[in-house]
Amino acid sequence: DETILLADGLENAFMGIGRQFTHPIAIYSYKKAIKILTRDHKMNREEAEEYFSFNIAGAFVGDQTPVFLQD
Repeated sequence: DETILLADGLENAFMGIGRQFTHPIAIYSYKKAIKILTRDHKMNREEAEEYFSFNIAGAFVGDQTPVFLQD
């Protein structure tokens, strides 16, 4: 019964699956996530980084909260 939590709208930033203790977690590219926000949501880089920091990276949704790799 292993499930992972995926981030909506960031499919193209998905890099793979990692593990934290016994929990599988989704791993995403920070750089690609910012590109997606600037392209799809018409944000400049500063707006995208602020939005990402508060609404995506700053959102804890349990043991399977996705990880964003600073690439």
